[in-house]
Amino acid sequence: MSSGTDHDLARDSLRGVKGRRVLLIDDDEDVRVMLRRLYERNEAEVVEASTGTEGLKALYGMRPDLVLLDVAMPDLDGWRVLDRIRELTDVPVLMLTASDRELEKVRALRAGADDYVTKPFGMQELLARSEALLRRRRSAQEAPARYADSLVELDLQAAEAQAAGRPLNLTPLEFRLLTAFTRNPNQVLSPDQLLAMAWGDSGFARERVKIYVGYLRSKFRDAGVDDVPIETVRGFGYRYRPPE
Repeated sequence: MSSGTDHDLARDSLRGVKGRRVLLIDDDEDVRVMLRRLYERNEAEVVEASTGTEGLKALYGMRPDLVLLDVAMPDLDGWRVLDRIRELTDVPVLMLTASDRELEKVRALRAGADDYVTKPFGMQELLARSEALLRRRRSAQEAPARYADSLVELDLQAAEAQAAGRPLNLTPLEFRLLTAFTRNPNQVLSPDQLLAMAWGDSGFARERVKIYVGYLRSKFRDAGVDDVPIETVRGFGYRYRPPE
């Protein structure tokens, strides 16, 4: 990466959410008012929607940089809205949930959410997570457009992956994890490194990496690849070995 790009990324990190378009979808007016104030104080442009249907209409019109999406809503719940968003775009989606159950969190990530926070949440934590998602998106947009070896092909702009000529059907998070591996072939990557590369923040639970490596391996097997090229290096992390 060039020094110019390094400078751009450093400047973007300092800027945080400034100038970004944030779509807030939540049926709780008090929550919307609170979050609007938070993001507007940090110079983001905020559009509110009180229902899932309104939120999808706003998505078409504003092309947001970040979506904050409540799970429990009366017309279309957050899961159905998330499904529709993922049919249309890979915009970062941060889910707002009232449940701290692990299965609920896993469901959100597997459905294509980029992160989640549990209500009640700290304002500064929410802002920091938003900034991490936006930094990661900018880094992805500046990366090379394609990757290919004798087994795997990635179209980074279309977020499409193939193995042995068959589609892998990855979620956005699984795609970012595979991208992190293919950008660092034959290198052992620690869970913390993979968290920083795929999640945008190394502060999340390291157990997520093990879970998602498992999901990724399953997608390879579903595509008919028995010898999955992602190795576990016990005590250190994981390594992607491209076929010779």
